[in-house]
Amino acid sequence: MASAFEYAPAPESRSVVDIAPSYGLFIDGEFTEAADGKVFKSVSPSTEEVLSEVAQAGAEDVDRAVKAARKAFEKWSALPGAERAKYLFRIARIIQERSRELAVLETLDNGKPIKETRDADLPLVAAHFFYYAGWADKLDHAGFGADPRPLGVAGQVIPWNFPLLMLAWKIAPALATGNTVVLKPAETTPLSALFFADICRQAGLPKGVVNIVTGDGRTGAALVAHPDVNKVAFTGSTAVGKEIARTVAGTAKKLTLELGGKGANIVFDDAPLDQAVEGIVNGIFFNQGQVCCAGSRLLVQESVQEELLDALKRRLSTLRLGDPLDKNTDIGAINSAEQLARITALAERGEAEGAERWSPACELPASGYWFAPTLFTNVTQAHTIAREEIFGPVLSVLTFRTPDEAVAKANNTQYGLSAGIWSEKGSRILAVANKLRAGVVWSNTFNKFDPTSPFGGYKESGFGREGGRHGLEAYLDV
Repeated sequence: MASAFEYAPAPESRSVVDIAPSYGLFIDGEFTEAADGKVFKSVSPSTEEVLSEVAQAGAEDVDRAVKAARKAFEKWSALPGAERAKYLFRIARIIQERSRELAVLETLDNGKPIKETRDADLPLVAAHFFYYAGWADKLDHAGFGADPRPLGVAGQVIPWNFPLLMLAWKIAPALATGNTVVLKPAETTPLSALFFADICRQAGLPKGVVNIVTGDGRTGAALVAHPDVNKVAFTGSTAVGKEIARTVAGTAKKLTLELGGKGANIVFDDAPLDQAVEGIVNGIFFNQGQVCCAGSRLLVQESVQEELLDALKRRLSTLRLGDPLDKNTDIGAINSAEQLARITALAERGEAEGAERWSPACELPASGYWFAPTLFTNVTQAHTIAREEIFGPVLSVLTFRTPDEAVAKANNTQYGLSAGIWSEKGSRILAVANKLRAGVVWSNTFNKFDPTSPFGGYKESGFGREGGRHGLEAYLDV
């Protein structure tokens, strides 16, 4: 008998967040217009409505921000670690107090479901500031020598897929170690970083310690190339990461890069299949697959392929796509028209190359940028969709017979950011994990993050680690 219960929308209120019609750059503790007066619009990807107008920073503005950070560095770095920690603890508490407001803002600006911003992003953002606040007065005991020193001014460029979380990953360890910051958020998602600037003021953070310059790739390039920046941290595409590495080469700047991925999710025949299905869904459809460590390649042992795919298709048919502010929504909007075009082109190429495409029955909203959850079977390692990072809700399914074949296929990529292993045998998990060339390997789960645990990749997924004790090293002169 069919259930008498029917779906009813449960929208989060937009009224909890007050978005100004325009925002300036945050330099030396104040909001200020760009020197040349240029602006750009921030658009909500689920409705295509303009949320706000934001200042476009040029080279002159970046220079002002770096000078403000340099001036603030002298006093900030001289503070005892316990005093710096007080500011970080205060920021963490304010983030928790304003988490509902920030979650709604992030969902509006990014397009991801409110239940992800509310239940995953915001708790992790606060946790990172709490965690690194705890390190601020213990740096002598972090394993980097008796008196590790900060580097100076950190230039940080973050992506649009986790705007506030990537800000926390970058800013929290930088401030805890005594550095000052100039941060450039992504062009399509600047609003939560600008709200964070207001949180810095609310927390009484000294002027110039955190500066936020909004703009496009030219703004980021100016920040990376600025001669008075001591440290560059970038999360984003491999192509831009290579460009940054070329810019920084030959200078004294320290560099960390967290770039693309094509993570393998390996399911053995003894895996708990229902649990694995949930992990697969979380691995590739969380944040619409716009995750650098997404499990975008499913490697399933041949003997359970049919059973697993049947269960996976049933599960995908239950996912709700639509209004990201609805608390029942599982799949939100793609971040931009440009990203949607890339996902669409790569999916069409997968079909053209002979892979078999499947999506559940799915009605896409009339406005906004949407892509139905999609999986491809009959995929070989030669297919473009098995090699290139799609950065969307698209899963490529490959098979294997032996653990050695699974390892060979998992490692057959230019990337090396993440992997997942599903098996009831701990010995098998450990044996396979040791052979995988991936920075993070999850066991019977996927996409689990914790501020105490380091994150980063190998090969074209970048270098350096963020999170944990390891995340301090990138901001210290050691």
